[in-house]
Amino acid sequence: MSWANEIEADYIPYYDSYGDYDAAHTGDPRQDMEYERYATSHSYIVPEVIKNFLHHFQKCVNHQDIVEIQNSYENGFNKLTDRFFKNSAWPEAEVVAPIVGNDKRFLILYKELYFRHVYARVTGGPTLEQRFESYYNYCNLFNYILNAEGPVPLELPDQWLWDIIDEFIYQFQAFSIFRNKSNKKSEDEIELLRTNPKMWNVHSVLNVLHSLVEKSNINKQLEVYTSGGDPDSVAGDFGQHSLYKMLGYFSLVGLLRLHALLGDYYQSLKVLENIDFNKKSLYSRVPACQITTFYYVGFSYLMMRRYQDSIRTLSNILLYIQRTKTMFQNRSQLYDQITKINDKMYTLLAMALVLHPMRIDESVHSHLKDKYQDKMNKMQKGDMAEFETSFQFACPKFLSPVPPNYDAVSPSQYKEPYTLQLTVFKDEVEQQIQVPTVRSYLKLYTTLPIAKLAAFMDMSDDDLCTQLMCFKHKMKNLVWSKGTSGLEGEFQSASEVDFYIDKDMIHIADTKVARRYGDFFIRQFHKFEEIMRGLKTTE
Repeated sequence: MSWANEIEADYIPYYDSYGDYDAAHTGDPRQDMEYERYATSHSYIVPEVIKNFLHHFQKCVNHQDIVEIQNSYENGFNKLTDRFFKNSAWPEAEVVAPIVGNDKRFLILYKELYFRHVYARVTGGPTLEQRFESYYNYCNLFNYILNAEGPVPLELPDQWLWDIIDEFIYQFQAFSIFRNKSNKKSEDEIELLRTNPKMWNVHSVLNVLHSLVEKSNINKQLEVYTSGGDPDSVAGDFGQHSLYKMLGYFSLVGLLRLHALLGDYYQSLKVLENIDFNKKSLYSRVPACQITTFYYVGFSYLMMRRYQDSIRTLSNILLYIQRTKTMFQNRSQLYDQITKINDKMYTLLAMALVLHPMRIDESVHSHLKDKYQDKMNKMQKGDMAEFETSFQFACPKFLSPVPPNYDAVSPSQYKEPYTLQLTVFKDEVEQQIQVPTVRSYLKLYTTLPIAKLAAFMDMSDDDLCTQLMCFKHKMKNLVWSKGTSGLEGEFQSASEVDFYIDKDMIHIADTKVARRYGDFFIRQFHKFEEIMRGLKTTE
């Protein structure tokens, strides 16, 4: 019997409309008292409103009603969570199973939501057993999707598919950090971790993401799409199915994130070589995915010393958030996540601009100046403590891909991946700590004796020549110019001053192009007209 037939035969009678569970959600004292008994005594008396919701949600999934699935996923589940399970877990799958007729597929999806809620909201976070169970549930979900002979009969909203991949990597990240904090565990927990080294293994996580990419033929689809062709012509049976296509695309973003967390920035950009960041993609319909992509791309460029590309990437996504933030205000959890990552990206942008000054969009620059000018001033003066504080706030939570030595655990062991990346970043900053000072003097002169500049900077002539060569080197970056691969580019210098040394004299040329104010005003006129047209449309 097929999955679809088995489910169709097993599920219990549904409620006819989404309104049934909404109507039951009236604050009836009897139901509230029933829930209180469940919450306090663990007697697992599930309130009727929850049963009605589960019936309706199951019906939507089995009938592949994508609109109602999205409504139940984004609105119904969250409303009931706020009502009944704000700081406690939803009923366990064993309790829900009889309610939904032991529908195996629905229970896998329910457990995905259940464990995600435990990680996000439950006081104290997940237990070690829950971390294991969540991993097994993801294995069941991905085995169901990947091991089928043909596309599985399942449709889920793009937002949910992105959340599955995003949460899968987040839980791997959380487990890796938890595992390395071994000094806070009991002996039984350490023994359990020791005897299960393959649990949340990095190879398993990479295997899932690569399998989804290959199954969907997403790289071939993106290649054809970018060249203006029809992606379905190379998609294959699985890739033409929305479930596989979007999971494949989101897995590429997941690989970007995972490699960045492991400190492999070249590979993190390599996996996205078929995605063109410089034009809108039909595949990226989820704002959270778009923002995550640009955050990790911008951070990877920063760590690879490709400051110009990092600034361009971060500026583009910050401008996007600035223009679309009203879309997220009614979704509090998503709005909070985007606000947090927005602050991180502004901090990354501030660091990149200190290291490599260049012109950016006026509105982004205005916000940066209002909120981050003090930080930038400190960093421009060579304050390494400010660089370290900003890096610590803005960087992702780096991971170690291997289990710790449980017999010799130090309290700060889980911080080692971060410490290593911080050291690399600080070494790079220290190499060019004098560059802003050199630049400020060069901008004041057209010719300048080496000895005079050395006296200004209180260093020897040889040390000054070293700093001048450092200025030349650090101001020249590999910059993307064309093509889809983010790794491509050509060496360019974005410095507003250039110089050469003839004997003991520095000859300086101002390379800064005069600002074209006319173009700026024309762009503002167009923006104003666009706003006026939008206002007339809404009237």
